[in-house]
Amino acid sequence: LNDNPSHYKVTLSGIVKSPKINFDPPFLMLMPVPLDVKTETTINIIPQDFLRKSQIQVELPELELEDGDRIYPFSVQFPEGKNIVISSDGTNKELICHISFRSSRPVSFLGNMFFIDKEAN
Repeated sequence: LNDNPSHYKVTLSGIVKSPKINFDPPFLMLMPVPLDVKTETTINIIPQDFLRKSQIQVELPELELEDGDRIYPFSVQFPEGKNIVISSDGTNKELICHISFRSSRPVSFLGNMFFIDKEAN
């Protein structure tokens, strides 16, 4: 460089990867059970491309019954925690999630549960 008028051009390129989560199994079907009996299953949550620690939150559906009452028959538990952790090789550790359903009133439901990170993704 030293008084040399040459110009240098540097070009940078990259790929932006957005964090995402996948589920195994990809959808959930709980078996019908008698009233006030719990049914449950386990799913694996597979985080991908998270570059920093995050935590999963779950938005559970509220169900409206025929008489207008509202209930929350679903519950979730994360026996090993809800934190998305980055391992030493840069991958994210899978999370285990137990989903259960119990209702003292007759109800059927087809809908979504939302799993979000702390940035509402």
